[in-house]
Amino acid sequence: MTSLVAFDCTIPATPYEESADLDLLSALLERELPGSGRHAAAALIAAFGGLAGVAAADSAALARTGLPPAAVASFASVRALALAMGRAEACRRPVLSSWSALLTYLRISLAHAPREQFRALYLNKRNILIREELRADGTIDHAPVYPREVVRRALELSATALILVHNHPSGDPTPSRSDIDMTKRIVDAARVFDITVHDHVIVGPEGTKSLRTLGLM
Repeated sequence: MTSLVAFDCTIPATPYEESADLDLLSALLERELPGSGRHAAAALIAAFGGLAGVAAADSAALARTGLPPAAVASFASVRALALAMGRAEACRRPVLSSWSALLTYLRISLAHAPREQFRALYLNKRNILIREELRADGTIDHAPVYPREVVRRALELSATALILVHNHPSGDPTPSRSDIDMTKRIVDAARVFDITVHDHVIVGPEGTKSLRTLGLM
């Protein structure tokens, strides 16, 4: 395995060499890799397809590139901080009146995740987020979801509404037929207990799609 700390400084500069993304990533790496931070940053950006991909990479993926443990830990801390800030902003007001903040948080959290995840956002009667849970963690294109489990958890939390979320690692957030069918099953199951499903948001590197806005639920 080629370590990122052993860069040949004669390697030609990538197109990122003058970019703000590279500058930011270099600043984060220079403390752990003095003198090699910029080359390490360029290699990471190339490996993960951009700064967003680097930021979304988990610790195991970063470690496999040869990045030193201290640098991996620094990335984990920065990512945790960004997620916490996004989540705090999304939770500050009723979700339906702070929709853009919620979408920003979901993009940070899921847009570049390597595997498909299905999450449920549980809301109280004021439509304030009380809990976010990962309900399924799957492969690159599938995450098994069980509607009864999603609804059962809502009852346990005394939630009165839900927002469903999952990502498309392939990039295109357009809902598939199975996405639409699964949403209908959850809506029907929740309706029995007077629980409202406000929306199902699909997140991908190319943007987000709302099944409610598309008229699919």
